[in-house]
Amino acid sequence: VCVFFFSRVLECQGLPIVNGQCDPYATVTLAGPSSEAKKTKVKKKTNNPHFDEVFYFEVTRPSSYNKKSHFDIEDVDEVDKMEIRVDLWNASNLKFGDEFLGELRLPLKFLRQSSSYEAWYFLQPRDNGNKSLKPDDLGSLRLNVVYTEDHVFSSDYYSPLRDLLLKSADVEPVSASAAHILGEVCREKQEAAIPLVRLFLHYGRIVPFISAIANAEVKRTQKLFISRDPNTIFRGNSLTSKCIDETMKLAGMHYLQVTLKPIIDEICQVHKPCEIDPVKLKDGENLENNRENLRQYVDRIFTVITKSGVSCPTVMCDIFFSLRESAAKRFQGDLDVRYTAVSSFIFLRFFAPAILSPNLFQLTPHHPDPQTSRTLTLISKTIQTLGSLSKSKSANFKESYMATFYDYFNEQKYADAVKNFLDLISSSGRRDHKSIEQPILLKEGFMIKRAQGRKRFGMKNFKKRWFRLTNHEFTYQKSKGDHPLCSIPIENILAVERLEEESFKMKNMFQVIQPERRVLYIQANNCVEAKDWIDILTKVSQCNKKRLTVYHPSAYLNGHWLCCKATADNTPGCTPCTGGLPANIQLDIDGDRETERIYSLFNLYMPKLEKMQEACGSKSVYDGPEEEEYSTFIIDDPKETYKTLKLIIEGVGTLEQEHAQYKRDKFKKTKYGSQEHPIGDKSFQTYIRQQSEISAHSI
Repeated sequence: VCVFFFSRVLECQGLPIVNGQCDPYATVTLAGPSSEAKKTKVKKKTNNPHFDEVFYFEVTRPSSYNKKSHFDIEDVDEVDKMEIRVDLWNASNLKFGDEFLGELRLPLKFLRQSSSYEAWYFLQPRDNGNKSLKPDDLGSLRLNVVYTEDHVFSSDYYSPLRDLLLKSADVEPVSASAAHILGEVCREKQEAAIPLVRLFLHYGRIVPFISAIANAEVKRTQKLFISRDPNTIFRGNSLTSKCIDETMKLAGMHYLQVTLKPIIDEICQVHKPCEIDPVKLKDGENLENNRENLRQYVDRIFTVITKSGVSCPTVMCDIFFSLRESAAKRFQGDLDVRYTAVSSFIFLRFFAPAILSPNLFQLTPHHPDPQTSRTLTLISKTIQTLGSLSKSKSANFKESYMATFYDYFNEQKYADAVKNFLDLISSSGRRDHKSIEQPILLKEGFMIKRAQGRKRFGMKNFKKRWFRLTNHEFTYQKSKGDHPLCSIPIENILAVERLEEESFKMKNMFQVIQPERRVLYIQANNCVEAKDWIDILTKVSQCNKKRLTVYHPSAYLNGHWLCCKATADNTPGCTPCTGGLPANIQLDIDGDRETERIYSLFNLYMPKLEKMQEACGSKSVYDGPEEEEYSTFIIDDPKETYKTLKLIIEGVGTLEQEHAQYKRDKFKKTKYGSQEHPIGDKSFQTYIRQQSEISAHSI
């Protein structure tokens, strides 16, 4: 008796990516008296592999065959006890071997019911066989898991709700907007902030939205006479602070990598002793040596942070500019508030947490060991205090040993470095005529410039001038303090690029390109100074809408461009602009998925939306003391808020109907075992059970 099987492994979809890569392969085993695994080819760099490989198996009586791929059985009925097992693996170079991705098991008894069988399956976790363990053998674990499953429609389904959300920044007051209402009804502000920030980032509306809710928060503070202390604004867990936190995590991840990762890696690998608490010193450690080790680490991290302003993402800079403006208008008598409003985010909620827990910010793969964790804690505390710019720094520390250690940093140069850094990351090249801020000086110094617009060139056209850059304009004059001879508004800087040495036989030159093909050629004192000027000029001008994408790396001399030999002086550039800075990292965000997530939240908190509607009605007709159940909502304009709530509830209701119809159609029209409903799909099984219960009830 010979029973013949062949198994064709076709394809997989959505395999997990392990350590940033997925090189999958499959093994196919016919589990019987003796098992042999057959292996597909490894498919490199894909989590949707197409294998399309066939494997053959035969099951025979003992006297007939005794070869590989043939399994001996005493009784044909034993075939029903056998199964085909397919295991998916990720080919890894790690010393621990390949990673198991999942498996599926197909009993031959089930396959014998038809001559050919093809279906999609969900991969399952590895089966431990018959091995049983007592609960006491492994201990116990308490776990809280939140599972979310979103069915995302095409964009047109979400248009009404998405448009309502995206215009939130323009609604007056902003508390009547759909986005702000989401923050009001969600149990945790973070729950609302995550999809809102991702949606607004995707559509380029995050800066106006955060500016609007930050201004509203400051006005509310002023109106209620809360927080007369400037150092406490934006410190609570408000929608504003949570949205800024989430924006920094998304937009600032690359910024953290280039700024902190090299030195964090060194700290984790070298394990220098840095304990400065005399009580916790280990045998053989020297307190002074430990302090010096810690001081050097703090100094290096402080320096890389305060020198990193040109790398700060544009979206973060624009948000910090808005915070600075709001705080300065609210506390006009406090000159430091423009700094503390920004430092409370960039130092307290960005750099300090990243140093303290680098694994949470993708700076390290694992949580550091106890000694390294202690070192990072001490560094984080010091950096946080340095960035706070508070006047009585020693009072910030509960521990006397930290106050003693901080004496190393009680120098004005540290405060000046923090202020210069905060000035740069909170400046904006966009002119705001309503701004009460004076122009912020970013850089100045002597350089040599070539006269603009001359037809005849010679050394007499190169002159030494005093250059001055603010967040509003780039100027030069004969000497420091003189009236400017030339002023270039920041919005007129279209590109800042290096100039090849062959142009004028001069080193360390760069060019500032302006409208109407005007170019200012400048020579810095050295290559470091040239790079600093290029970086900071690029930084303040990178939001200009008319920035160039191409430029000429050489000058136009003797009737042609030296770089591309083109003869027309208005020929477009021949080389892509460098941009100078990785300030805007593209984020992989699906706007429709985020809108679906927001719909799910509105749907989940529908009772609160309805309660908020009642609160609007109560406020509109009754001016007496507010009912306690309504006091949790911020409602500045009951009528506008009610209108928005009505639109939200209508939009959510429409989407809910679409989802219900989609589920009915999906389960009716698709087959169990198809790609839409792989075998093992619990949602399909639940739907079938629910339909059976409904049918039984109706009968």
